[in-house]
Amino acid sequence: MKKLIYSFAVATFFLVACKNNSAPAETTTETTPTTEVAPEVATDMAELEISGDDQMKYDKTELKVKAGQKVKLTLTHIGKMPKDAMGHNWVLLNQGVDLAAFAAEAIKAKDNDYIPAGKEGDIVAHTKTIGGGESTSVEFDAPAAGTYEFLCSFPGHSGMMKGHFIVE
Repeated sequence: MKKLIYSFAVATFFLVACKNNSAPAETTTETTPTTEVAPEVATDMAELEISGDDQMKYDKTELKVKAGQKVKLTLTHIGKMPKDAMGHNWVLLNQGVDLAAFAAEAIKAKDNDYIPAGKEGDIVAHTKTIGGGESTSVEFDAPAAGTYEFLCSFPGHSGMMKGHFIVE
């Protein structure tokens, strides 16, 4: 992105320096890359959606992205139950982290969206905990190629609300 901005600045300098005073002003706007930048940025972002319901199920058990890709994951709770009774979050664990052990620690972390203190190094990314009818998003860079596990860390949910995050 810095190279693109630098190239744009150099090109603009040369266009202004070489501009013929009799030429119409519109000639310099044709070289402006702003219409090209937005599509490039948009295609670089993997926008993922996953939902959870009142039956403790995610609608997807597998998500795929490319290594290093920017990711925006949106979690939607399509149920009606409140956060205290049937809250959901989405937690992506680092490779090698024991899902069951993490979930057991998470039970004690209600005040921290069921993210256990001292376990931040076990997590690639996570959302906040939400209740029925709510949505939340998290943005992060995809980790190295491999298969990672994700779960809902609300007490008792990880047995059914889990899946694989595949980085190609």
